[in-house]
Formats: sequence, structure tokens, C-alpha cells
Amino acid sequence: MATDAGAPTTGGASAVLETLPLSRWHRLIVVLVGIGSFFDLYEVFLGGVLAPILAKEFALGSLGKAAVVGSGFLGMFVGANLLSIAADRLGRRRVFILNLLTYSLFSLLAAFSPNIEVFLVLRFLAGIGLGCELVLVDTYLAEFLPARVRGRYIAWAYTVGFLGVPVAALLGGKLVAAQTIAGVDGWRWLLVAGSLGALFVLWMRRVLPESPRWLESRGRREEAEQVVRGVAAKAGAPEAADHIPEQAAAPPTTGPRARTTGEVLKIAFTGVYRTRTIMLFVFQVLQTVAYYGFGTLAPLVLVAKGFTITDSLGYAALSFAGYPIGSLISVPLVERFERKYLIIAAALAIAVFGIVFAAASSPWLIVLAGFLLTSASNVFSNGFHIYQAEIFPTAIRSTASGVAYSLSRATSAVLPFIAVPLLASAGPVWVFGGSAVLIVVLCLDVGLLGPRSTGLVLEEIH
Repeated sequence: MATDAGAPTTGGASAVLETLPLSRWHRLIVVLVGIGSFFDLYEVFLGGVLAPILAKEFALGSLGKAAVVGSGFLGMFVGANLLSIAADRLGRRRVFILNLLTYSLFSLLAAFSPNIEVFLVLRFLAGIGLGCELVLVDTYLAEFLPARVRGRYIAWAYTVGFLGVPVAALLGGKLVAAQTIAGVDGWRWLLVAGSLGALFVLWMRRVLPESPRWLESRGRREEAEQVVRGVAAKAGAPEAADHIPEQAAAPPTTGPRARTTGEVLKIAFTGVYRTRTIMLFVFQVLQTVAYYGFGTLAPLVLVAKGFTITDSLGYAALSFAGYPIGSLISVPLVERFERKYLIIAAALAIAVFGIVFAAASSPWLIVLAGFLLTSASNVFSNGFHIYQAEIFPTAIRSTASGVAYSLSRATSAVLPFIAVPLLASAGPVWVFGGSAVLIVVLCLDVGLLGPRSTGLVLEEIH
């Protein structure tokens, strides 16, 4: 049963974070972190936008188009494993900076690729930089925000981030129509825009403090107290941090300590965490089909239906408008309903609207079904991003969530090599019908194995 989220239920500096009033500072970190997720999501869906463009540019077949989509996801798989582990060892703030710096560099280089082989290698390397971005968004905000608003504020961060999805499709359509700008191919400007924007966010993020919960989990209590005093002052309640030494006398209940990746995984598969880890591993493999399947395949599906590349990207952009709107819809829902049941309801809606989208032939029905699907997708996505950050203790939160999340990236890298040829041979209805079956399995996984988390202080969930 949830206790008063405003009362300190943990020892140490972290307890003060639960008592602070919501302030301009809290909203600022939500925006700064959310804008960073914009470029992750822009890049994720850029593969689906680029695939039909580069198929024409480099005369690619089904395998080549699948490689364009899959190369970035393969890099994200590697990055999600390496950088999520680094975030538990080196700190959230350092890895936030490393993420975007790596992505910006290789995305900019990819814009000047002389051939498809170089492009695929650079897309892979850029993907490494973004592999852990969304896991860190979840982890960082969950560790700063009070339980009473944790879900709602993380949903706001993703609402900012998901503006990147329709932007990718709209820019793609405009730049394809323009063909060249200043003598440079339009599709190359898509990569330049992402890399320069990420550098701007990197500059803004220099003001972010390290997570006090992470500092305490590493035994760096004095630094945690210093951060909390600064946050309390910015929140207009400096007196809330006056008694940190007395609270810190008792060790904070931040969960087990782990020094190596092996120890982290051992904890993740021990006791109460074993069921949660199995649930999340299965979920992350299946959620790729439910979520990324549509976003990466939609332009290709529309081209397969006989629409031109320009029209396909235009219809996809209208459909993708549902991503930020769905994220906005999720803001009041994630605190009102138990997270696990909200995830299940949204997943079932994705399955239904996906089949309608696949079977439709009229542009208005295609756009409507796609819009409803993407709206449901981001209720689903925000729900599970909040959820995965809540169900593990601070010492292993980034590693456990990141390793699990990397499975979705691995599946996303493989999925195009199955779905694109199947789309060509069997058609979109079979592709989305198979996805619907896997979504039902996902719902059973979360419903039977997932714990409740809504409204609980992080330490209470453990």
C-alpha cells in the first residue's frame, strides 16, 4: 500500500527530494532531458524515412532497405549494454554527455557518406551513442522527481521528445521534394540537422547535476547532500535540506550494492527481482514488434501500397503526429491508472489499429488508423519507460533496465530483415496480423509477472 509520497521514507539526502515542492527547476530538467530524447526518437524513426529514399539513391533491394533500418538499431543494442553499465559505474550525468557527443559526431560524418557501405557503418556508430539515452531519461528523472508526480513529469519529457518523430517524416518529405539544397542531397541534411541539434542539447545539459540517489548508492554521501541542498534552494525550500546529517545517520534504503556487471546481473536474477527481470526481458523483445514495427515500416508499407515516396512520407508524417499527441494524452493517465494495466490496454489498441492500417486502401483511413495507432503507441511507450525505471533499486537501475532495453534494440535490428521481405511477399496484413499475436503474448507477460508501482516511492517498490 502506498504511503504519503510527501513524507520521507528513506534515509539520507534522497529523502529530501520527496519533500520538495514542484518548482521551475523541476520543469527545467524535464525539458532539458526531454529535448535530448527528441534526437534519440528522431534517429530511431529516421531509418524508416531514409529506407525508401536510399533505396532509390543506391538502387537497394529488400535486404539493403532492411540494412538501412537495422544498422542504427544494431548500434543502439551495443550502446544500450555498454553505456547503461557505464551509467551505474560513472554516473548519470557523464554518460548523458557521452551519449550525445558520440551520436553527433558519427551522424554528422554519415551525412557525407560516399556509398551505402560507409553509411551503414557510421549509422551503426551513431546508434551506439543513443543506445542508452532513453534508459537514462527514465533513470535520471525517476531519481529526482517525487513519487507523487514521477509518472506525469516523465510523460511530459517524452511529449517533448516525441515531437522528433513527425519532424523526421516532415523534413524527409520536404527535403526529398527539394532533392538538393546548396548542392547537397536533401537526405544528407536530415543527418546534419540531427547532429547539430544534439550538440546544442549537449551544451544545455552542462547545467544538470548528478543524481543524489546514485551518489549515495556509491557511498558519496557528502556530494549527494551538496546536490540536494542546491536543488532545495532552487526549488524555493532551502530549509528542507537543513537536517540532512541527522537523516543520513541511518543508511539509505537504496537497495543492494553492486560493484561489477556480474554482481548487478546476479542481483537482478535473485529474489523478488528475478520475476521482474524475466518479465522485462520478455517484454523488451516483444515491445519492439508492437512499437517500432509501425514507425519503421510505415513509409515502406505505403510505398508497397502504390503511393509515391513523397506522398508516403506525407501520409506517414500525418500519422506520426499521433506520437506527441499520444504522449500528451498519457500525462494524466499514468498517475490515474496502475502502470501495468495501462501498458496492456494501450498494447491491445496498437494491435487493433495496426491491422486496420495494414488493410486500408483509402488515404483518409490509412492516416486515421495510423494516427490512432501512434497515439496508443505513446501511451504504451510512456507507461513502460516509467515502469522500467521504477522496478529496480538505484545501484542496479541503469544496468538492469539498459541490458533489458538492449534486447529491444537487438530485435529492432533483426526485425527489418524479417518484416521487409515478408512485406514484399505476403503483404502488410500478414505482417501486422503476426504482430498482433505477439502483442497478446506481451500483455500476458506484463499482466502475470509485472509488479504494481504507481504512486509508490522508489524505495517502497523494493
